[in-house]
Amino acid sequence: MNKLAIITGGSRGLGRNSALALANKGVDVIFTYHRNAQAAQDVVEEIKKTGQKAVALPLDTRDFGAFPGFVSSVASILEEAFSRHDFDYLLNNAGTGHHASLEETTYEALEDMLATHVKGPFFITQALLPILKDGGHILNVSSGLARFSLPGYGAYAMAKGAVEVMTRYMAKEFAVRKIRVNTLAPGAIATDFGGGNVRDNQQVNQMISSITALGRAGEADDIGKAVSMLLSDDSGWITGQRIEASGGMFL
Repeated sequence: MNKLAIITGGSRGLGRNSALALANKGVDVIFTYHRNAQAAQDVVEEIKKTGQKAVALPLDTRDFGAFPGFVSSVASILEEAFSRHDFDYLLNNAGTGHHASLEETTYEALEDMLATHVKGPFFITQALLPILKDGGHILNVSSGLARFSLPGYGAYAMAKGAVEVMTRYMAKEFAVRKIRVNTLAPGAIATDFGGGNVRDNQQVNQMISSITALGRAGEADDIGKAVSMLLSDDSGWITGQRIEASGGMFL
């Protein structure tokens, strides 16, 4: 039986590349998307070309009331499409950015960051935990900005810092079921995240390259490969850890 991953936010950016990287390693995928059903279907078709199965489901990970229905849909899909009752990997990836000084950050903006990056992963993990296979792996996505500080990213970075603490507690409490929980913290990646600033702004891209040991900004494939590595049996003795994939930013 193939391994099976559930990915939140898998229709674009790092989630998409993670889904494809896992599929290329023989992992089937269920992933969520927020609004763009066509983009999600395109990813499903790309995954199928690798020979793996894929299903896309709509979900706003800030809508906690939708989680019971989502889990019910997942349970049905597991049985009907994959002939099983559990899954192996959970990648809590869905997220958006926020750029404003601390002085300018509104209550609503901070609440959105916490709902998106902390409460959403916390409660979707809680909801899916009963059908996560013993010995499975949860990977929460943080950010290099939880280690180094760049003005304007405070609210986002605060939320990601909470993700890293959450990971350690999950790793401790879920260990009774041999479930591993780790944090992956990407550095600056050239995707459409944050309006594509790292990808499209040559000045920003050059600045990132200048303070990165490996001399360039990251690409989505760099993170997809890191995800597939961490969600493999080869990392079976790693839990409760923060792994930064940034090419050595601000060393």
